[in-house]
Amino acid sequence: MDNLNPLAGTDHSLTPCNIFPEKLMVLLRDGRTLIGFLRSVDQFANLVLHRTIERIHVGNEYGDIPRGVFIIRGENVVLLGEIDREKESKLPLKEISVDDILDAQRREQEPRQEKHRLISKALKERGLGVNEDFC
Repeated sequence: MDNLNPLAGTDHSLTPCNIFPEKLMVLLRDGRTLIGFLRSVDQFANLVLHRTIERIHVGNEYGDIPRGVFIIRGENVVLLGEIDREKESKLPLKEISVDDILDAQRREQEPRQEKHRLISKALKERGLGVNEDFC
């Protein structure tokens, strides 16, 4: 009956952790950057990342937000690449706390949001509507 078992005679030490040991960076369509270990991928390019962090960059500083297991639909992936662990440790970036990086991100986005608000107001005054979901 063992010949009916598709795993009979195979090396049971092969686990997803052994098959996909690389640390990957995924850039999403909404601009977020995720870093984690690939655990699964399917025919639609859907991904499952394990020990995932969301990395936020502002200038030469960054902060990592732990996210754990993260499931990503393939249609949201813009870029996927392996991280070279040797080069990662030599980057000229400074790690700061999550609260500090979120505050820096908010300060960086405020001028852009104000500019967008002023452009939208000017267009509306001229009779041109702006679809907020489009921008």
